[in-house]
Amino acid sequence: MGSLRISVVLLCFFSLAFCLSVSGRPATFLQDFKVTWSESHIRQIDAGRAIQLVLDQNSGCGFASKRQFLFGRVSLKIKLIPGDSAGTVTAFYMNSDTNTIRDELDFEFLGNRTGQPYTVQTNIFAHGKGDREQRVNLWFDPAADFHTYSLLWNHHHIVFYVDDVPIRVYKNSGRAPYPANQPMGVYSTLWEADDWATRGGLEKIDWSKAPFYAYYKDFDIEGCPVPGPTNCAANPRNWWEASNYQALNAIEARKYRWVRINHMIYDYCTDKSRYPVTPPECMAGI
Repeated sequence: MGSLRISVVLLCFFSLAFCLSVSGRPATFLQDFKVTWSESHIRQIDAGRAIQLVLDQNSGCGFASKRQFLFGRVSLKIKLIPGDSAGTVTAFYMNSDTNTIRDELDFEFLGNRTGQPYTVQTNIFAHGKGDREQRVNLWFDPAADFHTYSLLWNHHHIVFYVDDVPIRVYKNSGRAPYPANQPMGVYSTLWEADDWATRGGLEKIDWSKAPFYAYYKDFDIEGCPVPGPTNCAANPRNWWEASNYQALNAIEARKYRWVRINHMIYDYCTDKSRYPVTPPECMAGI
């Protein structure tokens, strides 16, 4: 997405930790996040600038941001489980932490048998309505090195990025519910899901390969913290609301079409068994 141009005025909206991060000091895990599940299975490395998540037969694990945000961008670098990871799910998502009216934006990395492509499933919940799954086979080995996974969320659209490649766009077209009013926290989990994750649950976890490890670093959250300045989320001068972030540019649009043509393996928009009438958000374009 290129370098970020953030004005001094905008910086005042952020906490000291975010200001330091924007100015170039790497954010540590504990600056912005806390362990929410199985502390013994999350290990800090590189002086807290990276973490290792562990899944074994005793437990998975999870963490969450200390604050919630309303619009902005969240980005993490993740190195996924190598080898035989069938039945595991590594998830990175935003969630409003509400029940019947939940808003949520999901990256779910579905484990595989050795040699098979890694699948990333994305989903969007808006005003409590989900079931908007799309699946893409990654075009590289995400366990061989770190790759950047990002969520851009503004008043105009939500974009899921893998490195600099947009793999999903959800427009605020007015035709369907859009997450615009509820702040969301940032979450991640590593867990067992062999009842559905790999080939619809046909491939089970091989616990002889455990423990399973995923790695995270370069934690980057830029957005309007809640609680925080009441006018932040409506401020059109926030960088993520700028005109060049309101739609994909020509290069991004080409990359997006390339993903959809060559690597998408499931799209709820075209699943007539589930949706005989195409959902309205599917006709909004990019």
